[in-house]
Amino acid sequence: GIMTDELRNFLELNLPKVKEGKKAKFRVGVMEPKVGSHITEATGIPCESNDYVQELLRAVRLHLDQFIDQLKPSDLEKAQLGLGHSYSRAKVKFNVNRVDNMVIQAIFLLDTLDKDVNSFSMRVREWYGWHFPELVKIVNDNYLYAKLAKFVVNKSDLSEKDIPALADLIGDEDKAKEIVEAAKASMGNNHVHNWYMLLSSCQGSLVYVIFFLFSGQDLSPVDLINVQQFAQRVMNLSEYRKNLYEYLVTKMNDIAPNLTSLIGEMVGARLISHAGSLSNLAKCPASTLQILGAEKALFRALKTRGNTPKYGLIFHSSFIGRASTKNKGRMARYLANKCSIASRIDCYSDMSSSIFGEKLREQVEERLDFYDKGVAPRKNLDVMKAAIEEGMTNTVSEEDKEKENGDTTAKKSKKKKSKSEADGDAMDLDKPANTAAAEEGTEKKKKKKKHKLEEPQDQEMAANVNGEQDETPKKKKKKNRDAAESVEPKTATEGKKKKKKSKTEADD
Repeated sequence: GIMTDELRNFLELNLPKVKEGKKAKFRVGVMEPKVGSHITEATGIPCESNDYVQELLRAVRLHLDQFIDQLKPSDLEKAQLGLGHSYSRAKVKFNVNRVDNMVIQAIFLLDTLDKDVNSFSMRVREWYGWHFPELVKIVNDNYLYAKLAKFVVNKSDLSEKDIPALADLIGDEDKAKEIVEAAKASMGNNHVHNWYMLLSSCQGSLVYVIFFLFSGQDLSPVDLINVQQFAQRVMNLSEYRKNLYEYLVTKMNDIAPNLTSLIGEMVGARLISHAGSLSNLAKCPASTLQILGAEKALFRALKTRGNTPKYGLIFHSSFIGRASTKNKGRMARYLANKCSIASRIDCYSDMSSSIFGEKLREQVEERLDFYDKGVAPRKNLDVMKAAIEEGMTNTVSEEDKEKENGDTTAKKSKKKKSKSEADGDAMDLDKPANTAAAEEGTEKKKKKKKHKLEEPQDQEMAANVNGEQDETPKKKKKKNRDAAESVEPKTATEGKKKKKKSKTEADD
């Protein structure tokens, strides 16, 4: 309900002025009554807003292309569409870098990749274990096992020359020597059978005896090539999983920096994906956020009238794991409260910084100390004041840095200009001496010409003065002859005159 300056200028230009103390002979129809009241208060123009005015404005909007000659219906539709987009963007405050859908997709893909990499690495262990069974006990990591399976291929080809290369792969020389020794004394080479027996008893005194035959076998070259290709595929998948995790970390720091600094990237991303979006998570109360991910247990407890769950996805946070068993519920409730505050700050604040998340994390640490040692934590009001002060100082320092960068760029440009000018002067100094001599000669010639032109003019002026003083025509004739003679080329008298002039100038 606020009148803009543009609207005010338009009304004052196109409407007749209303004199003071007199009623206006017109009325302005306005759709919004608040805008009309503001116009009358600011300008004194009478406005009216009722059903009749609204119907008239609706008809004007409908037939606007007929009132304006050069307006097309397509232009009007484009203008309406652009207005709708700009209005919705202004309301939602849309930012491409803060789209939380990418985080939801990334965390889902990470979970599926974890399952796939684990199942494929187990398949590599089982497949290559038929050829080199001792390698499973030496190397526990799946990625390293796939690397070694691709590098070793045939265990009979391993020798002491390969120990440096194996040490570079594993990062441990002792393990590399152990692998080479195990390859030499492998069961596949000696064709020795190891038997393992597992006994398990249950009710009814039933005993199950299971025998395992696990011996290393020599594989054909084609089988070894297939194992090698599959190990390479597992390595590629695990590397892609690492890159995807780094991408998720960067996106979480852009979208929800406070939530990330408080609870971590993985737990924060799982909370956002389970809620549907960051705005939905910000709308959730702390009690809902606490049991987010434990809906089945909640409804089962409500049906059976049992104990409701104390935590859901928030259980994966390190704070709840560090708390004692009797304080886990309290810690989950307190952490859910801080997570709801952090998510609301991330969703609705224009400034993207992790200061509030760091301060909230400090509060959670203090609460843990309070539960364990009894140390009194700080109040929430004091912590938020400190966070706001830090945020203000950081913004001021960033502005100062930007100014310094601008000053440095200006100084660099000035230095470049001065360097270019110095180079130009140096080029002028480096010109050949012949050109300098030629310029001096031209200057001397110009001076001589100037002197020649100045001397006859002076003589003519003197002749005119003498002619006026002498009345006889004879003297005029003589002086005219002298003037004609002076126009001729230089004589010895001219040289004397020049010398006299130079002496007088030196005396001056």
